Amino acid sequence: MTAIRTQPSEMPGQTTESSSKRRRMLRIALTAGLPIAVLLLSFTVGRYSVSLSQMVEIIRSGLPGGQPDPGLDSVSTILFHVRIPRIAAALLVGGALAAAGASYQGLFRNPMVSPDILGASAGAGFGAALSMLLSLGPAGIQAVSFLLGIGAVALTYTIGSLVSRRGGAVLSLVLTGIVISTVFSSFTSIIKLAADPDNKLPAITFWLMGGLSLVGLDDLKILAPLVLIGLIPLLLLRWKLNVLSFGEEEAQSLGVNTGRIRIVTIICSTLLTAASVSVSGMIGWVGLIIPHLSRMVVGPNYKVLLPVSALYGACYLLLVDDIARSALTMEIPLGILTSLIGAPFFVVLLLTGKRGWD
Repeated sequence: MTAIRTQPSEMPGQTTESSSKRRRMLRIALTAGLPIAVLLLSFTVGRYSVSLSQMVEIIRSGLPGGQPDPGLDSVSTILFHVRIPRIAAALLVGGALAAAGASYQGLFRNPMVSPDILGASAGAGFGAALSMLLSLGPAGIQAVSFLLGIGAVALTYTIGSLVSRRGGAVLSLVLTGIVISTVFSSFTSIIKLAADPDNKLPAITFWLMGGLSLVGLDDLKILAPLVLIGLIPLLLLRWKLNVLSFGEEEAQSLGVNTGRIRIVTIICSTLLTAASVSVSGMIGWVGLIIPHLSRMVVGPNYKVLLPVSALYGACYLLLVDDIARSALTMEIPLGILTSLIGAPFFVVLLLTGKRGWD
């Protein structure tokens, strides 16, 4: 008898390619749909609940030819003057911290690096504490916090450059950043010790915990341009972070000016970090865990990794802020929640996602 040979419907290579394509499409759909879902949820969550139908009605009444509903005046006030500014601030701060963290991790080729590695957060925190001790207004607190955040990194870079003349530029910057962060944290402790325990000390302590409860439209007018100024150059130069991951000598052999790229990356990441901390206070772990999570989803290519990190960071901080303003009768500081969520989540990422750095 003649043997009958059957041909498989798909070759093994075709099956693998098809499976890879399906996973890629799923990741794209997740990345595209996540911000929409988080935004819709955030508009409705809070101490004063706003339904989606009310939100749609308010938006419709604001369009040409729409008739405003007097019964929704209070809802409209809450939506446009409280909730939307807070949502926008969470998106900007989360995206800025995650983008800064991803850029630093690529620059220093170290997955344990976060946006405060060079002292920006510690310097900004000291600036805010000093401003509160001197009874400056909200604008003064943000300005001094922002300037001292940048000043701390400038001091780190200056000292690190002097030390790196003996070799090891990246290691010198990291070690110097740790020292400068410790010094500014000590200055902040001195400020807290000297502050009035009835008024100024609680205000300083609460600010250092991080939060967006006091953010308004005027804050967004300052925060948004600073975030764009810091983020756009990083997005334009993100492919060079791929080259830097090979090592400084290899990058130079490929024609990349590593010194210039390092300075631009540090300046832009510092701008993002200092601007965020000056508005929201000290919010940790976002710039550390979100780049890891993004790397697990889209891979280590910075052409995709950097924008996805910014997007995931914005969504993550917005979700955490939703929990902060709705979980309890009193608002939970964001810095506490990001630490409680970020620390165990980072352990899980270390156990499951180490291959992303192989």
